[in-house]
Amino acid sequence: MNNRNSAQPVEFEAAHALYLRRHLEARSGERRGRLERGHRYAEKLFLEKVWWPLLGSLDHLHPEYEIHDWNRRSQFLDFAFLPENGGKIGIECDGFQSHIKDMDRERFSYALNRDSFLTGIGWKMLHFAFDDIERRPEVCRMLLQLSLGPFAAGPFSRPDHPELSPEEKDVLLTAWHLGRAIRPIDLRQKYGFCHRKSRKILTTLAEQRLLRAVPGGKGSYVCKYETVGSFPEFLLR
Repeated sequence: MNNRNSAQPVEFEAAHALYLRRHLEARSGERRGRLERGHRYAEKLFLEKVWWPLLGSLDHLHPEYEIHDWNRRSQFLDFAFLPENGGKIGIECDGFQSHIKDMDRERFSYALNRDSFLTGIGWKMLHFAFDDIERRPEVCRMLLQLSLGPFAAGPFSRPDHPELSPEEKDVLLTAWHLGRAIRPIDLRQKYGFCHRKSRKILTTLAEQRLLRAVPGGKGSYVCKYETVGSFPEFLLR
């Protein structure tokens, strides 16, 4: 892991230069001009600090991606992630000065309506504050991981952790994705585990204080578990 971290700046710079050149060569007119003008420090920093450490690839990620609103008015997203296995995820890197402080009421309304429109036609919209990208990229990585879900990695592909198996780490991530208490039946439905194995994994995570048992009624067995504390950063490495 340390070797990868030390090589990351070089790897990223080379990958980013190729990424930008390929997209520029594939465009012309205003679409090319928008990419030349729009992809600057904040957008590159997002890729370097947030996207690249999490996914290690810029595949299927389109910079300054053109979309149209309900009036066929052309707009550009900072990034669009369009994986081959489906999904349309729009990503915006928002600076306070340009997106809030200098925004009048009409622009504010339009920004909300645009996101609602894109959501209605199947997009998932993600917004990251520039201050967080610059100063708290680990928070952005955590939120991106939760939002990308199955697009970010397949099951049981989590990095090593001395106390958890790959299966246990993936179950822990699933518990955070659910947004509610997780039950053995959730593991049986998602992974095909038997009831005994499902309960064993959940119990192990509770013993490591990564989940907390939710007591049932008087005399009943514990049958569900909830997440505790903040999102485990080791799932993002």
